[in-house]
Amino acid sequence: MLFDFANVLVFLLVSCVFVGGALLVGSLIRPKAPNPDKATVYECGERPIGKAWFNFNPRFYLLALVFILFDVEIALTYPVAAVFRSWNEEGNGTVALIELLLFLLILLVGLAFVWGKGNLSFNRKIDEPEVKG
Repeated sequence: MLFDFANVLVFLLVSCVFVGGALLVGSLIRPKAPNPDKATVYECGERPIGKAWFNFNPRFYLLALVFILFDVEIALTYPVAAVFRSWNEEGNGTVALIELLLFLLILLVGLAFVWGKGNLSFNRKIDEPEVKG
């Protein structure tokens, strides 16, 4: 058990030394030629046009949250699928399968809710607030 922790510690130390060494060598090798043009903000090599602060459509955020939800679903489902055969041989396969199906059912209900509200469609019309005058 202690050997496993030592492996992780050695891996972390080697990775920190590698990253730190790469940054140190890069700072020693790269040219140091400060220039006002280099300090400006750029996007894809082009000069910026307009203000940097603007509002995104909130539907992008909703779609990103749905993506993260299903990305987490895959991250939590894959380990169970990887060891399901051994669990089944031990007699715990039915419990794991029921838990996994319940988890997927909850996520499918969430997807149906988001889909039913129309939040997966980018072409829908956003209700404009009423102007009282």
